Amino acid sequence: MEAYITDWFSLIVRWIHLITGIAWIGASLHFIWLDNSLQEPPKWKKDKGIKGDNWSIHGGGIYEFNKYALAPPAWPATLHWSKWEAYSTWLSGTLLMVAVYYIQAQSYLVGPDNWISDPSLAVGASIGFLALGLGFYELAVRSPLKHQPMLFAFVIVIYLTFLAWLATKLFSDRAAYLHVGAVMGTIMAGNVFLGIIPAQKSFVAAVEKGLEPDADLAAFAKLRSTHNNYFTLPVLFCMISNHYPFLYGHEYNWLVLAYVMALMAYARHFFNLRHRGIIKPSILVQAFIAFLVAAVYLGYDKFPATMDVADMGDSAGGASVPEPVVDDERATYILAQHCVVCHAATPTFAGFAAPPAGVLMDELANVVGSAARIRTAVATNYMPLGNVTGMTEVERKDLLNWLDNVSP
Repeated sequence: MEAYITDWFSLIVRWIHLITGIAWIGASLHFIWLDNSLQEPPKWKKDKGIKGDNWSIHGGGIYEFNKYALAPPAWPATLHWSKWEAYSTWLSGTLLMVAVYYIQAQSYLVGPDNWISDPSLAVGASIGFLALGLGFYELAVRSPLKHQPMLFAFVIVIYLTFLAWLATKLFSDRAAYLHVGAVMGTIMAGNVFLGIIPAQKSFVAAVEKGLEPDADLAAFAKLRSTHNNYFTLPVLFCMISNHYPFLYGHEYNWLVLAYVMALMAYARHFFNLRHRGIIKPSILVQAFIAFLVAAVYLGYDKFPATMDVADMGDSAGGASVPEPVVDDERATYILAQHCVVCHAATPTFAGFAAPPAGVLMDELANVVGSAARIRTAVATNYMPLGNVTGMTEVERKDLLNWLDNVSP
């Protein structure tokens, strides 16, 4: 019953997180587009303090957007604040982290070869990791670096690469990718809570008192909003990466993550320029080619730790001897010891009310039908989760051998 309740809690929180995330990222992308698409207004609008305008058609109507250089001549009766989307996304994401990675830390958070093997310590390290990520960014964005966009971007890329490496040492491979995404999500929410909203409140307070708003503070809020815009695609990549073991299970998974995140931010730059009327398709072409290079590399070097089959040469002629094929009995034994406790119609492993991903392994026929998926999970050391069952390298190699020979 406990596993059933946990699954429902995880489902509901994940659903809320997805909805709020769509609302937040959608609003972020929309306002960046709107800001970059503003046209020079006619003189009568300039006389009212309007800096730029935009006309759009959507649904069944035509909309006119005006951006004021500072304060409007007359204060509106209702003012919408774009903050609850961010707060709700971060809070639901935190609950999801608790439901999946903290409550089930032994299964999902702790990896077999990490620096931290104790689940409680791993949870503490996770919280510290998120605080470290936010703290460094806040120091950087409040420093003179903020006036050097290219240097600031370089420093953040290097720092996120370091965090990606550190995460793979502290947490399981899958959890490492999610934690890098969670750091960026925390930075984005921090930008709203610690920078954008305080600047907007100061702006509104100044207008209500008849004072001139602080233009520098408004520009700083805009800078943080722009940073959030570049984080969006890398964060989304981290969110979906946990479905693909060939990414987070790679020998250099931290470098793969940093590489792809940089490509995502670079691709985002194309759209930001395009909104301002600067068309540079070469950016997308370069990003696409670089992405293909990564795909080819991952294809050739997908399983660096487990794909190697030792060449057994005899002392006389050095001729290689084919590795013996593992029989069904040996495969059944390995599966029973390390896989069936979770991947059965009724799992016996604590924390699971149903077989993960719907994959059944209690019958060899079921295993053969999902052989390709199972092989990827075993070869990348993703399964068993955290290697809590203690699968040896010999057993892993034998199971891979059997899967190679039964794959449809």
